Amino acid sequence: MTRKENVRITILQIDTVWGDPAANIGAAERMMTAAPASDVYVLPEMWATGFDTSDPAAAFTNEPLAWMADAARRRGCAVCGGVIAQCADGAYRNRHCFVRPDGRITYYDKRHLFTYGGEDKTYVPGTQRVVAEYGGVRFLLQTCYDLRFPVWMRNRNDYDAVLIVANWPESRRGAWHVLLRARAIENQCYVIAANRAGTDPSCRYMGDSAVIDAKGRTVAQAAAGGMAQYVRAELDMDALERFRSKFPVLNDIDDFELRL
Repeated sequence: MTRKENVRITILQIDTVWGDPAANIGAAERMMTAAPASDVYVLPEMWATGFDTSDPAAAFTNEPLAWMADAARRRGCAVCGGVIAQCADGAYRNRHCFVRPDGRITYYDKRHLFTYGGEDKTYVPGTQRVVAEYGGVRFLLQTCYDLRFPVWMRNRNDYDAVLIVANWPESRRGAWHVLLRARAIENQCYVIAANRAGTDPSCRYMGDSAVIDAKGRTVAQAAAGGMAQYVRAELDMDALERFRSKFPVLNDIDDFELRL
């Protein structure tokens, strides 16, 4: 594998306007312009529409992914975030896309659909774990509710950082803080978590976007108040490699077979 570089990350914690992709694309563009240059920009789950589980056919549009590809090309960076995807079989999937500046897209379809919110009634779950490599760094792509399922996220020595995009509500923010750190510690990796701010017809969101290191320490954290803002951090890959070499937890992981 190519040498891991120190990657600059910017989380774009936007206040998603319900059902208005044009407004949300504009907000993301303005926030990206206001932030210093980064290697990877991360947007929340379903960032351009809101977490719409009632009618994905009405909410679906190609515009968010097209803008992500254009922004990545213009800025020479990677852009990732969650969108509604309409597939060739007619089904809709909650898709986390990682878009590179050359236009290549790696995508992950959310495995654990949020049955409490009815997501399983209108979307089809994914079946594959997906790792996107960029700058020599291996990113495991995950989405919101997946955070509660450690077996699915278990590091098999195949990634360096988890990219989690989310619509995680204020009512469960305590679990958000604990689970981010648990996943970082047990998988000896960075966790980059992009959550939305604001409100939608069902929930209030405090954001709490963060970057956590492999020891569970906060590298960067959104300011309190649930406001739209960007969060910046640099992943120190040399430090991660030294920690893994000195304390090789991942060499002692249990072997198991995951049956879907």
